[in-house]
Amino acid sequence: MTAGPPADDTAPEPPARRRGRPPRTESAGTRDRILTAAREEFSARGYEKTSVRGIAKAAGVDSALVHHYFGTKEQIFEAAVEVAFAPALDAPEAVAEGPPDAVGERLTRFVFGVWENPTTRTPLLAIVRSAVNNDTAAAVFRRLVATQMLRRIAARLELPDAELRAELAAAQLVGCAMLRYVIKVEPLASADLERIIARVAPVVQGHLTSP
Repeated sequence: MTAGPPADDTAPEPPARRRGRPPRTESAGTRDRILTAAREEFSARGYEKTSVRGIAKAAGVDSALVHHYFGTKEQIFEAAVEVAFAPALDAPEAVAEGPPDAVGERLTRFVFGVWENPTTRTPLLAIVRSAVNNDTAAAVFRRLVATQMLRRIAARLELPDAELRAELAAAQLVGCAMLRYVIKVEPLASADLERIIARVAPVVQGHLTSP
């Protein structure tokens, strides 16, 4: 019985995956994976302690790829914030739907509803904490709130000083949310939600529609 030909030990190994930009077919999935990792890193570490390298490691990609898709750390944070803040961006629609004399309650109920939902509350808490502790994160958050929510609410009011009215209403709601969900001041932190809405909604109504 004759032996077969010896195994070819010189066959080339498959090429190593290149660093940097992935094939086009991988682009969408890679971008989403990076964005998910960024949200988790910012949520767990805050803005200052999160790095592009840490995001890349969590996403299983090279740092250059993170820069390719999102640019700077600030731009990555803004993209992550916009996705996490998306549920709150429906607030202008809550203002528009229904009679004007109940707009304060609709907006108050909508905003507290977003905060009460654990799925939406967790990323919002991370955003607010980062914004409180870092000027760059605060600027990103402020820009998003102003352009994506407050100006859209103001456009639906059709009243004098609409932007100021929207900002005052937002200040009332954000302040209450900070005390209840972030700082957890008692008795506000554990008060019944309907009781809070009953007290806050008339104030928000006044900011939005009073003469």
